Amino acid sequence: MNIHEYQAKNMFRNSGVPVLDGVHCKDINEALSAYQKLGGGTVAVKSQIHAGGRGKGTLLCPDTGDIRMEGGVKIAFSEDEVGEYARNILGNVLVTKQTGPEGKLVRNLYVEAGCSIAHEYYLAMLVDRSANSLLVMASEQGGVDIEDVAENDPDAIHRIWSEGRNGFTHLQCSDLGTALGLVGESCNSFAELVINLGALFIDSDCSMIEINPLVRTESGSMVALDAKVSFDDNASFRHPEWEDIRDLSEEEPIEVRAKETGLSYVKLDGDIGCMVNGAGLAMATMDVIKLYGGEPANFLDVGGGANEDQVTTAFSIILEDPNVKGILVNIFGGIMRCDIIANGIIAAVGKLGLSDPLVVRLAGTNVDEGKEILKNSGLNIHPADSLAEGAEKIVSLIQEAV
Repeated sequence: MNIHEYQAKNMFRNSGVPVLDGVHCKDINEALSAYQKLGGGTVAVKSQIHAGGRGKGTLLCPDTGDIRMEGGVKIAFSEDEVGEYARNILGNVLVTKQTGPEGKLVRNLYVEAGCSIAHEYYLAMLVDRSANSLLVMASEQGGVDIEDVAENDPDAIHRIWSEGRNGFTHLQCSDLGTALGLVGESCNSFAELVINLGALFIDSDCSMIEINPLVRTESGSMVALDAKVSFDDNASFRHPEWEDIRDLSEEEPIEVRAKETGLSYVKLDGDIGCMVNGAGLAMATMDVIKLYGGEPANFLDVGGGANEDQVTTAFSIILEDPNVKGILVNIFGGIMRCDIIANGIIAAVGKLGLSDPLVVRLAGTNVDEGKEILKNSGLNIHPADSLAEGAEKIVSLIQEAV
């Protein structure tokens, strides 16, 4: 689960991570009032979407596709400029490297006070599962595409690891600050910032925190000029407050509906719909589809205890994607019985009137009964005895239909 920058900044502020004053705005009048509230002068007018690369993005009119403005983050020096930027940002579509060509409609704005920047850094915190700890990556080269830095100058990225759930020590963080060229109070400020971020990460069940740029001001203070926070969805039962900050307009409607039904669904760019039980098996299924020259249209895990209604819902969700030209069902019956899945498939096909090629691979509990049910259904279902055979069949059927 992702949140907006202004929401992440509120979390930072409450956790002792230095941020600048800012105001969340929904319309132009609120943006103008925010400018006055912040004391005028120089401010940043920032579009709020769940995607990176906002500063280098392009704002388009949602009706005509005409360019309204280059850049979704602008520096304003007057009230008139705040109004102009807010007008070109709110209600328009921001296209960045991370949104894809369709972009995202901007419904929220953040007007933030300015500061004198001496240097920009990069900082990210995430889970290193191989080390069973948190990992901090930091670079003296902030405010740029960190992927380019990692590729062209990997030694410019410095790392430290936490001691399990105990977070980071002041010595660790000071050493990291020194590696970034920080000295004196700036290094101490940086160490405290990282320590507080680590506590926030653990307490809030985050999966990633990124600050780009983290800046050193002319006075030597360290300030988080940006904030990107993602949460681990598996911990949602511990955080009912997440519902209050979740922005459903930023999420795929199909993914939201799938979650409400108890299904794990992520839309992809291919044309082969996948319905699988188990996240690992779902990942393997997508890999094998690609191995045989196909492209998966989705990740869909129906879980270990899906019933006929959930199977029907899963099919309907897959078919809502206009790019889908065929479906591969790959079920291993452990907790889930293959005969129940077979009945669910038949019910779904009959209800939805499926005309696209359908390949079904069943294995495990009651597999013979499941195969017999499908065989006697009279439906155009192509059986497969292995994942490889199933992937090869669905790719071939789609190519034949073209």
